[in-house]
Amino acid sequence: MNPSNEPTLRSTTIATPVGELTLVASPAGLRAVLWESDGQRVVLGATPVDTDDDPVLHDACRQLTEYFAGTRTEFDLPLDPVGTDFQQATWNVLRTIRYGTTMSYGDQARQLGDPNKARAVGAANGKNPLSIIVPCHRVVGSNGSLTGFAGGLGVKAWLLDFERGVQSFDPSPWGARQ
Repeated sequence: MNPSNEPTLRSTTIATPVGELTLVASPAGLRAVLWESDGQRVVLGATPVDTDDDPVLHDACRQLTEYFAGTRTEFDLPLDPVGTDFQQATWNVLRTIRYGTTMSYGDQARQLGDPNKARAVGAANGKNPLSIIVPCHRVVGSNGSLTGFAGGLGVKAWLLDFERGVQSFDPSPWGARQ
């Protein structure tokens, strides 16, 4: 632990077809997947130290590489997102949305036990610190429209098309720092 009793965070970057992502890990697991435009919009608890030698970050890079290669449809990583109990519950529902499918905010609110909390669910999804890994890109408006996403609506559309097999990607020109 550092002097302020906050966990030591480690980070690395990975080039992906949707842009460079910064991965942040705590001693307990993956804390955040940050977009280039995010900076540190997610509450991290401490400033991460850049490293290439962390097993959680190494596994996260490997699994994201497999995801973008089309060989992984689920992530199996220890996760350590920071959020309220409601946010944590909302993010847990996101993890149940199958690859290549979508769910509406209303459906997500119903799964949480209150169909009237669709807006609160949307706000919690907007604070999801683990984009792609915890697939908030799979949540759409009640009419199927694309709504907010940290990576932008174009990236959200690309991810959904990719998962449905509409987009393909050859991972050979890009790579993760391993």
